[in-house]
Amino acid sequence: MKEAKEVDVTMKRAVKFKTYLKEELKNPEFKKAFDEEEIYVSLAIQTAKIRQKEGLTQKGLAKRLHTTQQTVSRLEDVNNRGCSLKTLIKLACALGRRLKVEFV
Repeated sequence: MKEAKEVDVTMKRAVKFKTYLKEELKNPEFKKAFDEEEIYVSLAIQTAKIRQKEGLTQKGLAKRLHTTQQTVSRLEDVNNRGCSLKTLIKLACALGRRLKVEFV
């Protein structure tokens, strides 16, 4: 019973957050910052998910990239802002993927 209440509270908070976010995204400054942040977060999460899907550890991916595990850890850090396009291309190749960069 307690678990169901926790799920209900979590769902209510999620709905409140979505409503809050929808309102905040109307503010151009907030939207700009949010969109920029989403790029970094998305890249970090995609990197970790693809690496895990390929059955690689951070150390294993580092070996493919000819770098260190710490560097791979930084690539998967949602707060990392220092990733270059050259690094992303190397990363895509090491993961057997293509990199697509586009303006939308």
